[in-house]
Amino acid sequence: MPGNSNPSHADTAPPFPIAASAGPGPDLPMEPLTVRISTAVKLTGIGRSRLYELIASGDIEIVKIGSITLIPVSSLRDLIHRARRKGETPG
Repeated sequence: MPGNSNPSHADTAPPFPIAASAGPGPDLPMEPLTVRISTAVKLTGIGRSRLYELIASGDIEIVKIGSITLIPVSSLRDLIHRARRKGETPG
């Protein structure tokens, strides 16, 4: 900008869109796509052992990336919705 002596305001555009560095935009999710086991335990209140049982039975979907086990948040939501419809407590 002319007359702007602040070096943090460069006259050139950054090599990436500003929205990409400013946080989630309209096309990015506002919540995580997946969570780790420890986070799923905290989010749901389901115990760690019970969570692993639900994974083993196929009631909760997992994604393995290397040695990391991730649980899609949508799978946790589905589990809770199914349990509510049945009138059950999942944990």
